[in-house]
Amino acid sequence: MKKYGLIVLTICFLSVPFFTGNLFAKTSLKIAFLPIIDVLPYYIAELSGYFEDENIDVKALIVANPVSRNGLMQSGEIDGMLNELSTLALFNRDKIQLKAVMTVRKPMSDSPYFRIIAAPKSNIKNVQDLKGIPIAVSKNTIIEYLTDRILQSEGLAQESIKTKNVPVIPERFQLLMGGKIKAATLPDPLAQAAIKAGAIPVIDDLAHPQFSLSVISFTNSLVKNNPKAITGFVKGWNRAVADLNANPESFRKLFLEKIRVPGNIQNTFKIPPFPLAQIPEKIQWEDVINWLSDKQLLDKDPGYNKSVTALFIQPNN
Repeated sequence: MKKYGLIVLTICFLSVPFFTGNLFAKTSLKIAFLPIIDVLPYYIAELSGYFEDENIDVKALIVANPVSRNGLMQSGEIDGMLNELSTLALFNRDKIQLKAVMTVRKPMSDSPYFRIIAAPKSNIKNVQDLKGIPIAVSKNTIIEYLTDRILQSEGLAQESIKTKNVPVIPERFQLLMGGKIKAATLPDPLAQAAIKAGAIPVIDDLAHPQFSLSVISFTNSLVKNNPKAITGFVKGWNRAVADLNANPESFRKLFLEKIRVPGNIQNTFKIPPFPLAQIPEKIQWEDVINWLSDKQLLDKDPGYNKSVTALFIQPNN
């Protein structure tokens, strides 16, 4: 018996480094976010310990603009990022570098994502009044894309749709409110703040919700080599979304601490609902590809099935 006991003790002793050194090690994920509403579920998941429950350490890098975000991804400093389909397609133009794993935000219920609005005291009241009027957008982005598509869907010919490049959103807001530009496409809550201050609402993307959405994309190498970490992230995120959708007002303090919300609507802005456990549809991808091709920004389709994956979308998420 002593002999067998010694063997068991030796085996247990030799096994200790394996278990303590590898089995319980946390995976670290670095993800770039913009300081916009879309990132709210991250803060809820972090506060609630949902990522910790999945044994992952999610580090958020808050960047000022998409250019900075894209630079971090190009230099290999992050594992994932919040982006849109046009960015995803452009990253994958030569080889598949990123895969979108879930939809983050889209127009839902009575909460639009983007609005086309006119300057205070302007004569612009409806879409037809925008014929030939330069609309401030960020060129070659989702903002220009959805501006084109919404106005086309409302009957405007492409040749009558004019845009002006003002890539910095706060600057776009100031130019609009000062009457230096006649119209602009802005995201909420800034768009709603502009309307509260006298800007004229023309149309928002609730009229054509298929054109507006954001996604979270991870590197193709992470998808291949550590799918468990992404599964954990998506589960934690969706737990946070479920909490948010169930009682959005309980997160207003956190919302105002973490998201840039103009003072004139901080108490009245409705925290929007978020989608659960879904990915962009193929038809949405194809329309973005067609738009990029028409703009001569992309010469071939990287492929929906290569750029978007449903691997991490589970019905019980």
